[in-house]
Amino acid sequence: MKFINKLFLFLLVNTIVFANDYDYKLTPTKVAEDTYVFIGKKEFFNVKNGGDISNTAFIVTKDGVIVIDTGSSFKYGEQMISEIKKITDKPIVKVINTHHHPDHFLGNNAFKDADILATEYTRNDISTNGDMYIENLLNLTFKWMKHTEVKAPNKTLEPLKNKYIKLGKHKLKIIYLKGHTSSDIALYDEYTKTLFASDLIFYNRVAATPHANIKQWIKALEELRAVDYKVLVPGHGPISKEKEPFDQMKRYLVYLDKTLEDSANEGLTVFEILQLEKPEEFKNLSMITDEFERSVINLFPKYENNLMK
Repeated sequence: MKFINKLFLFLLVNTIVFANDYDYKLTPTKVAEDTYVFIGKKEFFNVKNGGDISNTAFIVTKDGVIVIDTGSSFKYGEQMISEIKKITDKPIVKVINTHHHPDHFLGNNAFKDADILATEYTRNDISTNGDMYIENLLNLTFKWMKHTEVKAPNKTLEPLKNKYIKLGKHKLKIIYLKGHTSSDIALYDEYTKTLFASDLIFYNRVAATPHANIKQWIKALEELRAVDYKVLVPGHGPISKEKEPFDQMKRYLVYLDKTLEDSANEGLTVFEILQLEKPEEFKNLSMITDEFERSVINLFPKYENNLMK
C-alpha cells in the first residue's frame, strides 16, 4: 500500500512538473485600445524558454480578432488562443505571418479556422523549409515542439493588390519591405497609431541576421521611422513610444556593415573579427556575443565575395 501511494505521488509530481515545464505562461500586455502583445524573452532558443523569444500580438475588433505572428510551436499558438479567449469571445478570423522565421509562424497549426496571410515569398519558404525549421527547433527546445506541424499561409498578400487589412474600426496598412529577410511585413494600425515593426526592429537585443541584407535593412528602417506612430511594437524587445529603437537599430547595423566591409578590405579572418573590441553602446545589449558571432559567420563570406567583383 505504501509503495502504491509513493508511486502515485511520484507520478503526480512528475505530471505537475511536466505541465509547468511546458507552460509558456503567456501574459498579454495591453499597448493600445483593443491591442495586446505577448512580449518574448531577449534570448536565443533553448529548452528553458521553449522558443518564446519574439513578440506576437492580437487586435480585438467587433468583427473578429487579428493575430500578428503565432510563435515558435503548436503549444505556443494553443496557449496564445487560450489567452485571447480570456479577453474576448470573438472568433480569430485573420492571422498574419510577418516573415518566414520559425519563431513567427510555427504556431500556425493551432489556428484551425482563421485565414493565414503572408507574402508569396514567405508562403513559399514556409512550405519548402518548414519541416527543416521544426527539426532545428526540436534540437534546441525538445518536447516544446510536440504536435508542431507545418501549416503554410493560405492567403497571399500582394504589394499591388493588398494595401490594407480592415476589420471593425481597425485599418492596418501593410508595409512591404526587405532587409531582415527578402520579404518583411510591417503593419500600421491607423486607428490606434500602433506600428508593428516585426523583426525589422530588435530593441535592446542584438539583431539576428541569417537571411539579412544590411543595406536594404537600413533603408527599410528609414522608411518605417517616418511613420507617425504612438506605439511601436518591435519583433524582439520592449514596447516603445519613442524613435530610439530605430536609431539604436540603425547604429548597430551601420556598425556591423562597416566592420564586415573593413575586415574584408583588410584581409581579416572570422576569428580576428570576433576578437575586435565592440563599441561601448552595444556591450550591454542582450545577445551581443552570440548574435554578433552568428552575423560574422553568416554574412562575412558575402563581403569577401564582393571584393572579387
